[in-house]
Amino acid sequence: MLGLKLPTDPRWVNIVEKNISEILCDHAFCEQKAASTAISLIVGFPEYTDLVNEMIALVKEEMSHFKMVHDLIIERGETLGRDRKDNYVLQLLKFFPKGGSRNTQLVHRLLYAALIEARSCERFRLLSEELQDNNLADFYRKLMVSEANHYTMFLQFARQYGDDLDDVNKKWQDLLVFEANIMQDLGTNETIHG
Repeated sequence: MLGLKLPTDPRWVNIVEKNISEILCDHAFCEQKAASTAISLIVGFPEYTDLVNEMIALVKEEMSHFKMVHDLIIERGETLGRDRKDNYVLQLLKFFPKGGSRNTQLVHRLLYAALIEARSCERFRLLSEELQDNNLADFYRKLMVSEANHYTMFLQFARQYGDDLDDVNKKWQDLLVFEANIMQDLGTNETIHG
């Protein structure tokens, strides 16, 4: 369903389980960054009323997820650590060339967002199925559904706003292949994407 070309090695969950604190901290910041992305789309493309409306709802949802993860961190007697670079996203953002028309930039941003949400969804599914901690597994099962909805929403908007549907679909497929190459070197850290 997600179209990912390279699934995450299930052994990644074993890495995560050795340091749940790290994955929760990273996850909290991923939710915050997702909200920031939605805000930046509102600021950058305010004339797209349907996009703005969806991004307003997304900001609220992502910040509620941030709070849920933050609450889990506090329940565990810990505090939110410092944010760190997301090497997955940094590498992914190198795919599309800079510049181009404003519309092209929007489509590229939407495709990036769709793919990040798709990978998060896939990772949340793994966590929901493989974590030994049943409470955390249930938590990730619920969030997995949200991530799937976000992925399809961003992809739908990219296709809606793109000048040529075939071109958008080709870009999507090419981005998926590029992302699979990135994933070959990741999956060794207790981070959502790494």
